[in-house]
Amino acid sequence: MRVSLFVTCLVDQIRPSVGIATVQLLRRLGCEVFFNPEQTCCGQPAYTMGSQSECTKVAQRTIALLESEGADWIVIPSGSCAAMFHHYSHLFQDMEWRTRATRIINQTAELTSFLVDVLRVTDVHARFNGRITWHDACHGLHDLGIETEPRALLQHVAGLEVVEMEHGHACCGFGGAFSVTYPNVSTAIVDRKLDEIEAHQVDAVVSGDVGCLMQIGNRLRKRGSTVQTMHIAELLANAS
Repeated sequence: MRVSLFVTCLVDQIRPSVGIATVQLLRRLGCEVFFNPEQTCCGQPAYTMGSQSECTKVAQRTIALLESEGADWIVIPSGSCAAMFHHYSHLFQDMEWRTRATRIINQTAELTSFLVDVLRVTDVHARFNGRITWHDACHGLHDLGIETEPRALLQHVAGLEVVEMEHGHACCGFGGAFSVTYPNVSTAIVDRKLDEIEAHQVDAVVSGDVGCLMQIGNRLRKRGSTVQTMHIAELLANAS
């Protein structure tokens, strides 16, 4: 199966180890993975700031680029960006572009959804010796309905103990521009989540979105906490 990796801005600029881990994981599962360095943003920043015209331009370029690659699937290690792809068809009045957008949407999957729902794999032969808790990123959970998929993958990781937070589904307060526009509110939201994370005495908090991990990780470091942050791709890439 030919898979095109849409790496996302935050993975590319902030945490490239997630992109590397995603490629390693998919190749281990028999996928032919390629990445086009001409890809840029999915358009979400413009979309969430209300600039639909700018978002539409970015979406058109992204759609045309992905069409040219001829992949069977487009895999995104981010529920946030994968959710943005699913908004593409609503951007266009022109039926040709709407049809092209829909075709791309139907070929696109967030990483854990691709593994479980497309490849039908839950055991990727990973190992991690430690105790973790899972954070449900908002876009993945609420826009895409991704909840059982990451948990199905985590429960098959050798040596791993998963502790569920009572409010694991609660927002981390990042929200892209929200954390910049309303820093005090954003900090209050994430600190409430950190209280619960630290109460469980875990080694790491794991999620599927780098934005959430960046938000949570920054506050953990400011607290002097020893709890680490991990993207699920990084955890699953650790072969047993």
